[in-house]
Amino acid sequence: MDHSEGGSSRAWIKASEGCGLTLHLLLPANAYAKHGTGQAVKIMLLEKGQPGGADLTPCETLAAALAHIAAVQAPASPAPSPVPRSMRPSSGSLLGGLSARRRLPAPTTRERVSNATRNIDYTVMAEPAPVEEAVGVYLPYRPSRIAIGCASQHPTALVESIAMGSITAPRPSYRPQLPAHVVDGKVLSDAQLETLIYASDAFERDLPGRFLPAEEGLSLTPDDAGQPYRTGFFLADGTGAGKGRQVASIILDQWLRRRRKHVWISKTETLLEDARRDWTAVGGLALDIQHLNQWKLGVPVGAGEGVLFLTYATLRSNRGDKGTRLRQILDWLGDGFDGMIVFDEAHEMAGVAGGEGRFGTKDGSDQGIAGVRLQNLLPRARVLYVSATGASDVNNLAYATRLGLWGPGTAFADRKAFVESLRRGGIAALELIARDLKMQGLYAARALSFAGVEYDILEHQLTVDQIAVCA
Repeated sequence: MDHSEGGSSRAWIKASEGCGLTLHLLLPANAYAKHGTGQAVKIMLLEKGQPGGADLTPCETLAAALAHIAAVQAPASPAPSPVPRSMRPSSGSLLGGLSARRRLPAPTTRERVSNATRNIDYTVMAEPAPVEEAVGVYLPYRPSRIAIGCASQHPTALVESIAMGSITAPRPSYRPQLPAHVVDGKVLSDAQLETLIYASDAFERDLPGRFLPAEEGLSLTPDDAGQPYRTGFFLADGTGAGKGRQVASIILDQWLRRRRKHVWISKTETLLEDARRDWTAVGGLALDIQHLNQWKLGVPVGAGEGVLFLTYATLRSNRGDKGTRLRQILDWLGDGFDGMIVFDEAHEMAGVAGGEGRFGTKDGSDQGIAGVRLQNLLPRARVLYVSATGASDVNNLAYATRLGLWGPGTAFADRKAFVESLRRGGIAALELIARDLKMQGLYAARALSFAGVEYDILEHQLTVDQIAVCA
């Protein structure tokens, strides 16, 4: 293969004296677009002892290129008389003579199984699972409504607050699918598979009513002529619950259903490798996750499919005449996009509504505004919010437009009415919101248990000099 233009091709041919150029193909420009490159690619075949001079043949499709290669691989007609072995031309070329070689064996059953998928089977319990004894303000975690036979127990004990643990989740009906080796190997725990089931189940529902985007997508206006918006899910697990693997499994379920474009937004660039680690752990390929920074602002994203990774700082980028990153992403996703948009560390959008700050009234944050517009301009997208610290104030939930907290079918006409009614309740109001969302199957919040943790109190007696320094 040659990834360059004519100059280096001629240099290669000149260096291969005694070889004839018998095949020279130019692949279509988008041949490797799904791998993130639009570089022109050529295929050339050099055969020793053969006359050269093959002209460059442009191929409009990969199928056409394959047809040319197959023609070269076709066995030549038998010679009229035998030729001594010592006089026969070499057959060690790149493509020639393959038809005469031993065929590769068919994939074994084990190899086929590695590419198979399997549904996540679970049983919906008629009665909620019993609640174990509380320890302090926490209850031991357990799936409250489903029993997942293919799940392993979480490596470390998890707990929920008493307020959350006493709420029973609804009965789901969605059956996710994952690679068979992930299911059989019990790579995901019961807590992680429960999130996969409930998040995917939520994505199959729509918010009440229809809406039209207003203010360039910053807000939604109820309108019968508008579009239905898909319901989202909020994952609020703490450290140790494996949020990355849960996100990766949710995306992979959609990937296996032929939805091959997704967006993963996170806080920092360094989390890209963490995303790839979690993606490969559940059966994906690291190459599937590509950073948006590979494509300059103003240039179309060259990947035909994949998980586009970017940070909130990148999402808010605006270069004036070269456009915005938001527009670049929307153009890549296209109309009718129904893949995943993951807002990892979603609290980074908490300032979208602005409001009163320490130094007076402040405007909404640019990255929060960009995040809300991304949601509102893609009504069929599956939106997942991920944050262990989703909001410290009701007003900071303004970015969670896909949870149905306000609007048609709720007690609040709009976000402003929602905030004004609940803001006085403080943390208690936020707890009520979390309980209500879990009851609808739109929220999960587990944390590591401190059971078994031991500690010693070490007391240091200060000297007279140390006391004098501290005084």
